[in-house]
Amino acid sequence: MGHRATALYAAASARRIDRLATAALGGDGYVLMQRAGQAAWRALLQRWPQARRLAVACGSGNNGGDGYVLARLALQSGREVRVVHPAGGGPRAPQAQRACTDYLAAGGRVDLFPTPLDGADVLVDALFGIGLEQAPRDDAAALIAALDAAAAPVFALDVPSGVDADRGSVPGAALHAQCTLQFIVPHAGLYTGAALDRTGELLLDALGVDAGAWAGEAPATATLLEAGALRAWLPPRRRDTHKGRSGHVLCVGGDHGGGGAVVLCAEAALRGGAGLASVATRAEHVAAALARRPEAMARAVAGAGDLRALLDGAGVVACGPGLGRAEWGRELYRCVLDSGHPLVLDADALNLLAEAPRLPGDAVLTPHPGEAARLLGADTATVQRDRYAAAAELAQRYRCTVALKGAGTIVAAPDRAPRVLAAGNPGMATGGMGDLLTGAIAAMRAQGLPAFEAACAGVLLHGLAGDAAAHEAGQRGLLPSDLLPWLRRLANPGRT
Repeated sequence: MGHRATALYAAASARRIDRLATAALGGDGYVLMQRAGQAAWRALLQRWPQARRLAVACGSGNNGGDGYVLARLALQSGREVRVVHPAGGGPRAPQAQRACTDYLAAGGRVDLFPTPLDGADVLVDALFGIGLEQAPRDDAAALIAALDAAAAPVFALDVPSGVDADRGSVPGAALHAQCTLQFIVPHAGLYTGAALDRTGELLLDALGVDAGAWAGEAPATATLLEAGALRAWLPPRRRDTHKGRSGHVLCVGGDHGGGGAVVLCAEAALRGGAGLASVATRAEHVAAALARRPEAMARAVAGAGDLRALLDGAGVVACGPGLGRAEWGRELYRCVLDSGHPLVLDADALNLLAEAPRLPGDAVLTPHPGEAARLLGADTATVQRDRYAAAAELAQRYRCTVALKGAGTIVAAPDRAPRVLAAGNPGMATGGMGDLLTGAIAAMRAQGLPAFEAACAGVLLHGLAGDAAAHEAGQRGLLPSDLLPWLRRLANPGRT
C-alpha cells in the first residue's frame, strides 16, 4: 500500500470543516465541543498521569469552551482545578458560555488574571486556538507571558496561544507548549517557522468525525513530507541497471576557500544514488577533492571554456556551493545558465540570480530565508512571517521549483500544492548542510524524477538523514559529513 500524505489546513478551512462536522452530528456544536474537551482530558492523562492540580486558561471563544469541558472532567475526576480568565472577561461564544455554566455547576472555580499560577502541575492553554489573527492584546498578552514563565508544563488545545495557525509566525506574545493537541485536522502553520519552537509534541484527534463529511469541501493548504513517501520515489533498481541509468551530476563551485562545499555536494549526489558525479572547481582544490572522495571526478576549470567541455557529459548541474561572487564564479554561473541542463541552484548562484533575475525553466532553487529575501527584494523577517507565501511567490516569480530551507522546509512550484518537511532538527543549523541538500536534490533529478518530486525527495532524504545522525550521537556538534552514511542507507527504503 502506498504512502498517504498528511494534509494540512488553513484556519478558514478548519472552520468550514468544523461547521460541516457539526451539521453531520445533527447541528449541535456543543456535541463537538464536548468531544474536544474529552479528547484533551484523555491526552492530558496519558502525558501527565500524576497531575493533581490544574490551571486552565480559557478565552472567550470556542477554544475556551473546550478548556471548560476539560476543566469540568478533571474536577469530576477528583483533581484540583481552577479556570483563569484574562482580565478582559469570560466566555462570549454561546457554546463556551454553556460549557462554563456546566463547569460552574460542577463546583468549578474561576479566577480573573492577574492571579498566581504557581502550584499547578499542568497549565492548559485554551485561550485562542485558531482564532488568532493579530498579536495578542495587553490583557491576553500578560496572561500568555505569565503562563510561559511558570514552572509547570503547558498543554495547548488546538494551537499554542500567540501562534498564527496559518503562517506559523509569532506576531507578539506566544506560549512555548510542551504538547499541542490539534482537533479534527492538522493546521498548516504549526509545521513550519517559529511555530515549531512553540508547539512541543504535536498530536491530533479527529474527534470521531468522518473525513467524508467534509472531503472536497475544504481543500488542503499543503501536505507533509513524511518518511513513508521515499519508497515511491526510490524504488529498488533493476537487476540489469548501469551507472548511466542513474544519471551524471556535475557540481560547479569551490572558489578559493570554498572547495569543501562543492565536494560535500558531490558526495551527497553519490550517496543519494547518482550514477556519476563530477566536480568543476579551482585547480588548487582538485588534489584534496580526489583524496577525500576519489569517486567524484574532480576537474580544474579556469573559466567557461573548461566548463563547457564538462557540461557536454553531464545530465544535471548543481551550481553554487562555494562558488563565490568574484569573476570566476560569475563566468561559470553564466555558462551553467546557458547549458540547457536541469539545474539545482544554491548559495552564491542564488545571490547572482538575485542580481540578474534570468532563469531557464527547468530549475530547482534552494534558498535559506536570507537568500529568499534577496530573490524577492524583501527582508528576512518578511519571508519568515509567512513562509508559505514567500515560497509560493518565489516559485511564481522564477517559474521553477523552490525548496525554502529552514525549520519546516517548504517545497513549492507553480500550480502545485506545497509540501512541508516533517523531519530535520536544530543540529542541522551548521555550515555545509545546504551543500548536501543541493547534491541530494541533484541526485534525485539525475535518477529521473521531475523537478518538484526531486526537490521533495531530496529534502526528505536530507532531513531524515539529519535526524538519524542526531539520534546516533546528538544534535550539538553534528557535521554535514555525519549525514553521508545515512543518505545512503535511507536512499534504499526497500532494503531488508
